[in-house]
Amino acid sequence: MSYNIGKEMHDLCKVLFPICRSITGNGFRDSLAIINEHLPDLTTFEISSGTKCFDWEVPQEWNIKEAYIIDPFGKKLCDFNKSNLHVVGYSTPVNKDVPLDVLQNHLYSLPDQPDAIPYVTSYYNKMWGFCISDQERKTLKKGNYKVFIDSELKKGSLTYGELIINGKKEDEIFISTYLCHPSMANNELSGPVVSTFLSKWLSSISNNYTYRIIFIPETIGAIVYLSQHLDELKRKVIAGFNLTCIGDNRTYSYLSSRMGDSLADKAALHVLKHIYPDFNSYSYSERQCDLRQYGSPGVDLPVCSIMRSKYGSYPEYHTSLDNLNLVTPDGLSGGYDVMKKIIEVIERNQIYRTTVYCEPNLGKRGLYPTVSKRKSADKARPMRNILAYSDGSNSLLDIANILDTPMWQLMDYVNTLCKERLLEFEK
Repeated sequence: MSYNIGKEMHDLCKVLFPICRSITGNGFRDSLAIINEHLPDLTTFEISSGTKCFDWEVPQEWNIKEAYIIDPFGKKLCDFNKSNLHVVGYSTPVNKDVPLDVLQNHLYSLPDQPDAIPYVTSYYNKMWGFCISDQERKTLKKGNYKVFIDSELKKGSLTYGELIINGKKEDEIFISTYLCHPSMANNELSGPVVSTFLSKWLSSISNNYTYRIIFIPETIGAIVYLSQHLDELKRKVIAGFNLTCIGDNRTYSYLSSRMGDSLADKAALHVLKHIYPDFNSYSYSERQCDLRQYGSPGVDLPVCSIMRSKYGSYPEYHTSLDNLNLVTPDGLSGGYDVMKKIIEVIERNQIYRTTVYCEPNLGKRGLYPTVSKRKSADKARPMRNILAYSDGSNSLLDIANILDTPMWQLMDYVNTLCKERLLEFEK
């Protein structure tokens, strides 16, 4: 089953990968429309350029049709139609001839990764530029180069998507992912694709909690969303997750919320400890992306980040090497399974209280051997331990951590004890 889900997610990555996305514009809208086909209840919002959001404002909308360089010998370089990473994001339009020494001031490459095209943007400072492999850059000869970028900056809007999946409670689990990078598979597409399939699963089951899932452009999208919903989020969200870089095969990574001990942190650490004990753990001081906004003072949302290889830690990050070979069906299904398990832990985490004083008579209920012999108590030990710590203050997750046991391995015992009316929910 996981493999099939992984293949479906990878297929969705293939559809989304060629689209040129940015923090605004048609590429983002087109990508969100494709996700909308999987999530019919996803609602799309447009926020006008110039809208104030805390210390920021929504920038002008950027769209691009074509871009390239023609060298002195007629060869086309940095062709946008071959890789949309060739153009610096938010480049202003240009159509002129320039000598090589001038062009070099507008070129970006990576000497330590000579085959890679870097990802470069300039959202808030008007300029134009091209990204090129360092290997190709070193072959450029003196002469005049034609530079052409057919782009447009105009008053438009920023787009984001929101999905609310109602549960029995108004308390919310918040899932945020960003959809604004062009043609990068792990840093960009893995988060939205895993979030899409998690949303499909959550929509198919009965949930205790309400789920709020948003697809936004990084940084400015989170700031816009918080400026519109902060009071509601602070009132309702009990746990949150920022999903990105969750599709490769290398490892699992956790980056804490600012408080470090929220329900989201506890559930994530518990699951990762028991299914992938060699996971990498990072503090909030090592944050990037939208955790900078969700954990900022005054916002204080209990949001942590679950990843495979952490952003900035793998060599392909923010380059053309972050492609559909790096992200795999198995990698995506692993990220999906981890998040699904974390959500199940939160959904099933309850506080219980024993209903009798001292140990209950498990034998008369068929839960303990009536003939006492060596190791006869071992089978009943998990139930006895659950009862011992169910004092109305420990949650089931707390008890699982005390016992150093995966919470999901305790659930059958809890169900049995509840059926026998030896445990009850603490209201």
